Amino acid sequence: MLTRGDDFPLHQTSEPIAFAGTDRNFYDRYFFNGYSPDGSVFFAAAMGFYPQLGIVDASFCVILNGVQHNLRASRRSGGERLNLSVGPIILDIDIPLQVLTLHISPNDGPLEGELRFTNRHFPIEEPRFIRRNGTRLFMDYTRITQNGRWSGWLSVDGERVELGDGWSGTRDRSWGVRPVGASEPQPPPEGNFNQFFWLWTPCNFEDRSLFFHSNDDGAGAPWNRRAVIVDDSWNTEDGTERHFADAAFDIQWTPGSRRIARMAADLGHGHRLTLSPTGPVFAMSGLGYTHPVWGHGLDHGAELAVAHDQLSEAERAWGNPLAMHIQALVTAELTDGSTTHRGVGVLEQLFVGPHAPTGLAGLMDPAP
Repeated sequence: MLTRGDDFPLHQTSEPIAFAGTDRNFYDRYFFNGYSPDGSVFFAAAMGFYPQLGIVDASFCVILNGVQHNLRASRRSGGERLNLSVGPIILDIDIPLQVLTLHISPNDGPLEGELRFTNRHFPIEEPRFIRRNGTRLFMDYTRITQNGRWSGWLSVDGERVELGDGWSGTRDRSWGVRPVGASEPQPPPEGNFNQFFWLWTPCNFEDRSLFFHSNDDGAGAPWNRRAVIVDDSWNTEDGTERHFADAAFDIQWTPGSRRIARMAADLGHGHRLTLSPTGPVFAMSGLGYTHPVWGHGLDHGAELAVAHDQLSEAERAWGNPLAMHIQALVTAELTDGSTTHRGVGVLEQLFVGPHAPTGLAGLMDPAP
């Protein structure tokens, strides 16, 4: 099966580009978020390719006036991996690793826009994520992450919002193996995963970006954790990218929930990060994460399927299964010796099962 990708020097095996190994759960995904300087508007987007499943899906979501508006689309791919469009959602890679543009074409829902992401620095590469359920591979993927500035415009129900000075955000690219598509008919004898602790904190400061993430087991031991500070420079060979391998964190929980009220991380070497949620809470189910109908890689029985819905602020409160996996807008303070840098960012949170150091117990029991 030949596709447009075969005319580019991108092959990794002797097979055509359309064939991505043998694991049905192979995926290749783009993710974006962005926010206004005052935190009143938040948007996010994603596009995922699932070559073994023959599906491409995409989402674009905006929080405006307290309401999260979700646009979702899915189509059958036919093996083509260079068609970066899914219905009304189109992605242009203007300059690889530097400039990308999202186009949200007019459709029968409330969302439209043209949003351009311009990098602040060369992408960082996070440590490879590998995790098994017993003998079965659960995750094996690579992710690159990058902060940037946004320009352009978006529209919600005809209300146009210009993206000007101070609009910032994050984008990532990840590829490899994750659970996607329909559930497997025979789970591992140990059962599907019942513990997952995930923090991700991309932050924008005036002249630098900070990234901290942690995947922990139930005892609190990190199986994937890293902190990185990178200056606003395209060239990382001059030492502008600094990694901290031994970061540790403390969490204060919002009572009666598994949501963070405040987080502090000791990165090491005199660097300390403090995050305080201040803005809207974004439900990642808008991008398909854990969504029962629009989960990643599902076949909707048509060449193209498009849907719209919305979530009020109350519907994004703790307790709604559609709002267990969230990104919260935060103010960030990074202390480096006697200097304190102030910025903004997001705090992504997904906590399933126990986590002894922070007091989490049970499957979804609220924090003590």
